[in-house]
Amino acid sequence: MSEDEYARDRTLIAEFLETFKIDNEPYYLSLMQNVIDCESQSINVELQHIQQFSASMEEREQLLDRVMMNCKRYTDIFSEEIDKIMQNMSAASVADTEDNLHIVWQHQFDETGTQMHAPATLRRKYDVFFKPLRDQVPSKMREIRAKMIGHYVTLKGMCTRMTDVKPRLEVACYTCEGCGQEYFQEVTNDEFVPMQNCESQTCDKRCALFIETRASKFSRYQEAKIQELSEDVPTGHVPRSMSISLVGDITRTLGPGDVIDISGIFLPRMQTGYTGTSGLVSTTYLQAMSIAPHKAKYTEMEETPEITQRLHKLKNIPDIYTHLAKSIAPEIYGHVDVKKALLLLLCGGVTRTLADGVKIRGDVHVCLMGDPGVAKSQLLKHIVSIAPRGVYTTGRGSSGVGLTASIQRDNITQELILEGGALVLADRGICCIDEFDKMEESDRTAIHEVMEQQTVSIAKAGITTTLNARTTVLAAANPAFGRYNTSVSPQENINLPAALLSRFDLMWLILDVPDVDSDIELARHVMSVHREGRPPSTSFDPVSPSELRAYITVAKHTDPHIPEDLAEDIASAYSGIRQAEDEAGSDATGYTTARTLLSIIRLSEALARLRWASVVSEKDVEQALSLMKMSKASLEIHQASRTRVDPVESLYLVLRNWAGEHSNHFVHFSTINQLSIKHGLQDVVDACLNEYAGLGVWIIDLQRSVTFVD
Repeated sequence: MSEDEYARDRTLIAEFLETFKIDNEPYYLSLMQNVIDCESQSINVELQHIQQFSASMEEREQLLDRVMMNCKRYTDIFSEEIDKIMQNMSAASVADTEDNLHIVWQHQFDETGTQMHAPATLRRKYDVFFKPLRDQVPSKMREIRAKMIGHYVTLKGMCTRMTDVKPRLEVACYTCEGCGQEYFQEVTNDEFVPMQNCESQTCDKRCALFIETRASKFSRYQEAKIQELSEDVPTGHVPRSMSISLVGDITRTLGPGDVIDISGIFLPRMQTGYTGTSGLVSTTYLQAMSIAPHKAKYTEMEETPEITQRLHKLKNIPDIYTHLAKSIAPEIYGHVDVKKALLLLLCGGVTRTLADGVKIRGDVHVCLMGDPGVAKSQLLKHIVSIAPRGVYTTGRGSSGVGLTASIQRDNITQELILEGGALVLADRGICCIDEFDKMEESDRTAIHEVMEQQTVSIAKAGITTTLNARTTVLAAANPAFGRYNTSVSPQENINLPAALLSRFDLMWLILDVPDVDSDIELARHVMSVHREGRPPSTSFDPVSPSELRAYITVAKHTDPHIPEDLAEDIASAYSGIRQAEDEAGSDATGYTTARTLLSIIRLSEALARLRWASVVSEKDVEQALSLMKMSKASLEIHQASRTRVDPVESLYLVLRNWAGEHSNHFVHFSTINQLSIKHGLQDVVDACLNEYAGLGVWIIDLQRSVTFVD
């Protein structure tokens, strides 16, 4: 571009900053006033506003394209034009501007008021950030090419690592130890060569310069690493990552595990020094300007009047507990009790810290077990999509360091650094671990500390520390025999150690039991989802994931407590569970410890949170105990199976009852076939017909129909 084109753009930018209004109020002039009054340290320029600017269509499109294509240069141009406008504006209070940099700036004018050689960056107390267009579609990380260097790009990914916020030198101030002359050096790259000698004509050249830290300008600087999402990785490839630079107000807005859309300038970074492999090779990074999370955190949820009104309307539903539970993955047929447990997992109990520093966790851990094909993995995936912070992993694909933390060597500094695993990335969130039973024993022990103490202790390579892992664990496991074997005990089917089972608040067994009516309903449900993309019309209107997330956000702000009159009831219920398990002996289906008592308390508090109540009621305790009994009852199917009737005899009884109900001694083979399929006994039809024909109970004709003998 020529200087005339830059000059024309400067005029257009100045007009845009001075005249653009929202609701008849000058938008950018008010932002500049906030900077002058020390109420803000950044000016966010919306690219959407440039597109809506009152200039001609051609000028707007050209300016927008140039900003997008040459963003680094136009950031400086916008800053220079803002400086010119702000020179004619006054602060609300003179005292507001009396900081170190303002005092230094005042000393850079001589007696005639002429500005000396200090750079404009020294006085600039703000950063200019461009915000993406509203209809901007985020690009995949693999779509960012070398030809896009210098462009304004938007991409999506998950943050995997964050560094500490450190001061970054922008303007270095030097003072001569001989004559006291001050020099300023603007730092624009990652490296710079400090000035060595005084350039004054009256000074001895041997006098050294030293950096005046107070007069220098530093900015907040932070680096991050984002990784492309798993759904964007092509088959057979590994996820790519990119370095992100955060400056100014945009620092501390990102955390490991956050899934974000990030916009900024795509820039190269030369590899220099002894760590560089080649002087011609450069790495790339993104200078971040805008960060938009995919899901707002519980603490960052905005409460607008519309959302508040909608949530209060939800709260007034008579059975809100069941209604919200059915709204979890409505595409999955049935499993209402399991969905209730997952709803309580999302709400959680109250985490308490005692006076002596002991912490009692409030997170509800749930383990789903069952036959293959009962939608365990789909439930886990849906919970990850609902939770503002969720990480999904599998037991076979995660090692101990993959779940907790690993030691890696930084490619730039060559130092050993600590990088958090799945459980650390899911801090204050939910970690869904599929194929829990496929984990190695050494890897499974790493979860013990996380599930109860909610910390990860690391002592590797000279790094000894404790990381927070305040994580809710949702695990899914298959039985040890592939399918649940009803002829052996639950302990043999589960094949998990008692130390780990006692840490789960709820363990749910989901079996695939043949039943004609339920199988037909399931098939209709699945066909409707495949054909129409939604479940069949139901009697209720399911709550959307965003509304469910907002409802849980309000619920988590309440901290219910248990009144004294209910404390005795809970203690009696816990004692009864222990007594019943002791009487059952070897037939006991669970491991009731003192953790079970805490589980009852956590589930009761979660139920009270669903009602936005500050006190746990007796009904909450009853529902919590009922949910625990149902989870235990799901594991007791083996007891009924030991006394079940022989399948051949069962089919005979079914046919005899049908003949008695219809007062008919003749039973056609088609009826026999239908009855056997309905009761899951189609495999023993021939054996039953032949056995009871040999006993003279009935006569079989050529069509395999039977006639009962009087």
